[in-house]
Order: sequence, then structure tokens, then C-alpha cells
Amino acid sequence: MSKHNFFVKFLKKINLFINSLLEKKLNKLNFLFEADKLLTFFSFKRIIGFIIVLLFIIFSYLFIPYTYNGNKLATKIQNQLFTDLGINLNLSNNFTYNLFPKPNFVFQEIEFINETKKFADIKEMKTYVSFKNLFSVNKIDVQNIVLDKVNFDLNKNNYKFFTNLLNKNFSNFDFEINNSRIIFKNIENDVLFINKINQLKYFFDSKDKKNTLTSKNEIFNIPYTAEFKDYPDEKKIISKIDFNFLKLQIHNELNYEKIFKNGFVKFDYNKNKSEISYEIKKNFLNFVFLDKSQNKNFEYKGNINFIPFFSVISGDIKGINIKHFFNSESLYIQLLKTELLNNKNLNINTKIKAEQIVPYNDLNNLLLNFKIEDGLIDINKSKFSWLDYVDFQISNSLLYVKDNNLVLDANILVNVYDVNEIYKFFQTPRNYRKEIKEIKFNFVYNFDQRTSNLNYIEIDGNNNQQVNQILNQIIWKDTALQNKVYFKNLMNKAIKFYAG
Repeated sequence: MSKHNFFVKFLKKINLFINSLLEKKLNKLNFLFEADKLLTFFSFKRIIGFIIVLLFIIFSYLFIPYTYNGNKLATKIQNQLFTDLGINLNLSNNFTYNLFPKPNFVFQEIEFINETKKFADIKEMKTYVSFKNLFSVNKIDVQNIVLDKVNFDLNKNNYKFFTNLLNKNFSNFDFEINNSRIIFKNIENDVLFINKINQLKYFFDSKDKKNTLTSKNEIFNIPYTAEFKDYPDEKKIISKIDFNFLKLQIHNELNYEKIFKNGFVKFDYNKNKSEISYEIKKNFLNFVFLDKSQNKNFEYKGNINFIPFFSVISGDIKGINIKHFFNSESLYIQLLKTELLNNKNLNINTKIKAEQIVPYNDLNNLLLNFKIEDGLIDINKSKFSWLDYVDFQISNSLLYVKDNNLVLDANILVNVYDVNEIYKFFQTPRNYRKEIKEIKFNFVYNFDQRTSNLNYIEIDGNNNQQVNQILNQIIWKDTALQNKVYFKNLMNKAIKFYAG
């Protein structure tokens, strides 16, 4: 410690000597009016000597941190980060010091503490400090922090950490996280999902004069970007999440002025727009979802219990466009293909009622039961009608991904109330028209290949192998008209063989 003080005093004496020398030389310039005297004064040797001395002083100053006491440095940085950002770190006294691109200290293997419990493991932390006041470890000023390879354990006790940082002062300070992961866990400490952070930054946006969080992330191999801005005077947080891969943008405005928080979300997907208004009460979320892309009367209402995660959602609509569910490029299909919802910790029960099924106007009275339980997705007990003549009911269903294709496997029960109307629709010759009351079959639909397999077809309890072979595979066409003609011909062929 005495060596350190001696070195600092020595540098200060050199600095005073150089300053006095320069002052004397510069005073002489008052008498240097002639060009030859000026050139003599600024001789090459003197300039080189001056530069060497100046560089020596600068580098001597910059090298002072090599003499810092490790414990004092760690304590100083810990205290400043806790005071300025509310971040509690356990730093070791082992560090490396770098001059470029500006003075910085690198710490390894750091513990991140939140409310007395370890919140994260940090592989490396780089701390940038100001050029000023390097003479003393007690006077250094931390300006930027970069964390690398961090594993955050996020649960209900610490999930507010990232949003609370927005309330801190970043006007003269940047905070960055790279190559890290956020591991979301439930109350039982089970992993729900993992969010990969490629780059996350906290900074002060001089344009909006607001603290800002921007991040580049991946979740289930789906890249997305996020931006959050805090407006403390108005008690609200405005955020934007962009899933470029899915062509989806989510805009959210959260008001936290009251005990019960409320907000508003806008979804933009392939020029289709929808909205959600919601209210958060402790562990519960109540919401109303309006899909503007279909019908202003199309509303979902639901509630979600986060601990444990369980949701019940219901919706009513006059007409629902089935293309949104069977188009392989739709948001619903792409989301299911990510297998994000195949999580044993998710329990979701969704019921949607629709009077009409667009564009098939003869199909009506839809009740869609969408359920997620123990990592499995099904649509059991879903049903719909064909006018007043036929009812369809789904059972033993399963939605899954196979070879990157989304597949629906289900049993379908068909109750026929007026078989004559069916024959009229298919324009079936009268000599082939037999009485039919009930049809059972297994249905396998590939959303990506747009193919259907009908297996184990039973008509009034009887299995007909020829009918099975004919309807074994149905390839859906590009247009509704093509499908109508194709399906009529195929069904009449099957009816012919069934009639013998």
C-alpha cells in the first residue's frame, strides 16, 4: 500500500514539473515574433521529446489501476452497482485490467444475488470506468457493465427484476447482457421454458428521454426482438415484440398506477389485426380478445391462473373462417409446430362457438374444444353440423408434429338424420341410395401436405374394405370449387361400392 502511495505521489510531482516547464516555455512565445526564432523554438527534437514525455505521463496514469487492491476494487464496484441499479453481486478480488477500447476490469465466475438468494451465475463481467480519477480506487466511476454467459433463474419471486431496472437512471450509464439464458420456472422450480438472450441492452433514449430495454432473443429456436420503455410519470410501460419469422408484431401498453394492473395489446399478423384488453390481479389474468380480421363480434373471454398455470378461454362468433385453422402458413399452425405448447406445466381449455363455418356455408353450429393437458393437445368433444341433416363429433384426437409436419389424428362419429338430403347433395343415382344412420371412421389430416386419410370406416356397424380403400387418402385441392367436385366424385364412388 505504501508503494502504491509513493508511485502516485511520484506521478503527481512529474505532472507538476511538466506543467511548470510548459508554462515557462509558452511565456517566451510573447517575444517570438520572427519566423526563424519560432522555427528554432519548435525544433524537431523538442517536439519529439514533448510527445514522448506526454505519452509517458498518459500511460503511467492509465497503468495506475494495475496497482489497485483487489478487495477494495470489488467492494467499490459492488457498492456502486447496488446503489445505482439495485444489483447485488458477489465479486472475487481476482480481476484483469484492460486499456482498450477504454479502461475496463474483467471479473470471472460471479454470483448474482436477489433478495438473499442466488439469482444467476455469471461467467464474465466487464466493467468500463471513466478516464477521470484513476489515481484512487475509491474515486473510480463505473459507466458501463457488460455481462456475458449468464443463466438467470426466473420465477414469481424475481420476475420483476428486468422491469424494475427500467426505473433506474441510465442517462450516463449502459447495461448489457450477451450470450445468456433466462430459465423460466414455476413455484415447484420446474422448468417451463428457456429464453435465449443474444443481446440485451439498457440505455437512455435521448430522443424519447426514457429508459429503454432492447433485446434480441430466441425462444424454441424462434428469433424475435423486444423493446420496452418505462414512463414513470404516467405509471406505464410500453413494449413491442417482433417475431419476424412468423410475421407477427405485438404492441403492449401496461398501466401500473393501481394495485390491479391493466393493459391493452395489439396484434399485427400478415396485415390482420386483433386486440386484447386485460387486467392482472395477483396470480390471475382476465382478458377480452377481439379479432378484427374476421368479425367485430368475434370475441374471446378468458382467465388465466399463473400458479399453477391454468387457463379457461371461451369465444362466440357469428361466422368463423376455417382457413385460419387449416392454412399451413397461419399463425396457429406455425405456433403448434414450434411445440411451444407441448409443455407438461401448461393446462389450457379453450371453447369457441360459431354459428357458421366460412367458406363452407352449409357447415354450422361449431363447438371447438381445444385442450392442452400434461403436454398433450387434443380437440376432443368438438362438434359441428351439416345443415340439419348430419352431426359430426370428434373423439380420441391428438395434435402432434411428425417429420416437421403438423398432424391431427382423431375418431369421428357421424350421425345421419336425413340421408336423402346427402344423396341429393352428392347427386347420387337412385339405385345406389341405401339407408344410413351412423358412420364411424378414423381421420388423419396433414396440415402441411393437405392430405387426409380415412381409416377403419364403419357404416351402421359394418366395415367395407372397398370403401376403406377408396377413401384411404383424400388430397385437398387449391380451390373450394375443385374440392367440391373432387369430393362429390370420390364419395359417389365409395357409395356405389357400399351399395354393391
